Amino acid sequence: MRYADGGGLTAEGRARREAVRVQAAGLFAAGVDPVEVAGRLRVSTKSAYQWKRRWRAGGETALVSAG
Repeated sequence: MRYADGGGLTAEGRARREAVRVQAAGLFAAGVDPVEVAGRLRVSTKSAYQWKRRWRAGGETALVSAG
């Protein structure tokens, strides 16, 4: 268990976040800059840059939720 109080994301929450990362992968493949991806998907630029690094290293499967 990640949090002592039982907190964290539900399966639905993880799926929602994973869907956003998959959208980001599509945008990266289309050549969209991480700053633009962050704005479009309403996430931090830090997250967008991290996702792009992971996407470059392992493709869309690298962005799948580890759950």
